[in-house]
Amino acid sequence: MSRKSERLVNLTIALLATKRYLTKNEIFRSVEGYEGTDDAKERMFERDKDDLRSLGIEIEVGGLDPLFNDEAGYRIKPEDFKLDLGEISGIDIALLSLAAQAWNGEALNEPAHSALVKLQSMGIDSDLDAIPTLAPRMASSHHELTAVLNAIASRTIISFDYLSSDLVKQSRQVCAYAVASRDGHWYLSGLDTAKDALRTFRFDRISEEIHTVGKSGAYEIPTGFDLLSTLDVELNTSVAVVEIRKGRAHALRKLAHKIEDAGEWERIWINYGDATLFIDSILWHLDDAFVVEPQSMRESIVRTLQTLVKTHG
Repeated sequence: MSRKSERLVNLTIALLATKRYLTKNEIFRSVEGYEGTDDAKERMFERDKDDLRSLGIEIEVGGLDPLFNDEAGYRIKPEDFKLDLGEISGIDIALLSLAAQAWNGEALNEPAHSALVKLQSMGIDSDLDAIPTLAPRMASSHHELTAVLNAIASRTIISFDYLSSDLVKQSRQVCAYAVASRDGHWYLSGLDTAKDALRTFRFDRISEEIHTVGKSGAYEIPTGFDLLSTLDVELNTSVAVVEIRKGRAHALRKLAHKIEDAGEWERIWINYGDATLFIDSILWHLDDAFVVEPQSMRESIVRTLQTLVKTHG
């Protein structure tokens, strides 16, 4: 990603996260990429605003104090940060996924996160929940995904070595039906020919190259097969009890299937699949969320925090 693209992503994150308008000087101090003389920074910022607006991202301009005609400030309302995609094809979705993957990587990188830290150090309150998570991480190489998509399109059986949940390598032969992403991972679903049953596989557990077996047109995909519904059932098998501060951690609250009032906090119940990713989402909310159950997850979070304190002081 180019330096300008990085700057645009970092600017978008800062304007999304802020709870008030940011002045130009605050933007220049907190967002990496604005360098050179004052005039050079001004020109860069004006071009960046035009570029974001041309992408359909609405930047709101207002004063810090409505009673005074003070310096203009800027922000992006989270509710305005959305696109009307209309009708799109499968190819369009694939391209958008790759673009969103680039955003997701940049949104969580060190320079982008440092913008929020700098804003807080300047006394400017920011809300991490305002930054949307737009894309799953690509947990496998594009070669594996391409091989599976080609097999689905041609109805060709594939074979690969797969690591089970207990890390035992097994040879699998599959009539691939569909691929989909959930909770940061890519999944393949299809008929396991040896077991003669539907199975779902995580791409990052495929330990060897994917090979085709036999000729194309070897099988048919069941009419109306819905991998996303299958994943919802298979992955959300564990439940965590989490307490979140009222008015905060909205991203977690939206996932809850049960909510109880707990005074200054709310106790919520969330179904989850991948424990590591779920722990990451809890840590992202800092001291606005903590796990009550399961105890093993709570202990894992405590160990992670202790390691961070030991490493960074």
